[in-house]
Amino acid sequence: MNLRRSLPRSLVLSLAVAVPVMALTLAADVAYAPEAAEHAASCVPAEVFTSAPADPAQAILVKYLSRRFLVAAEATERMVGAAYRASRDVGLDPLLVLAVISVESRFNPIAESVMGARGLMQIIPKYHPAKLAQYGGEQALWDPESNIELGARILQEYVYRTGTLEGGLQFYNGAFSDGSATYARRVMVERSRLLEVLQDRAALTTVALHGS
Repeated sequence: MNLRRSLPRSLVLSLAVAVPVMALTLAADVAYAPEAAEHAASCVPAEVFTSAPADPAQAILVKYLSRRFLVAAEATERMVGAAYRASRDVGLDPLLVLAVISVESRFNPIAESVMGARGLMQIIPKYHPAKLAQYGGEQALWDPESNIELGARILQEYVYRTGTLEGGLQFYNGAFSDGSATYARRVMVERSRLLEVLQDRAALTTVALHGS
């Protein structure tokens, strides 16, 4: 029996569009265990990025983050794409990396703290000289793609070192001794917000396609 012919055309179309988006949403909801600003757009050099892959989930996040942090859509697309690639390379949840960027710099690639933390993921160069040498030195921290790649590597190492995601986040923030895990909770709240954006958009797409 041909299942596709037996289903209404509207339902087939709905499944074809909604299922991939929901699948990506569910995939983003996996918590990886240790074992397994307005001026920002003008500060992001276009040549430092490779093309972002076509991905419904990324497109949803780009639209949301661009509007929320007042960053040009093209620049946001490149940063989101870099976060997804870096997360895949080190084995982290991409929503987690995007959440760290949101909390640390609000997607401002030239952010710098009083402690000397630089760029999107607010990396302090004096703590990571060996890694920075692999990227050509401290100037790499102003390159959004390099900053995200390096920040994801550092976070992944801290998660493995501490044995928990919460511990890794606290260590990343230099607040490992904080028993209340304030920083980790902020990041996870932000990650939950991003996940809700994906889920809500997928639900709206399904409703629109069903016409009810």
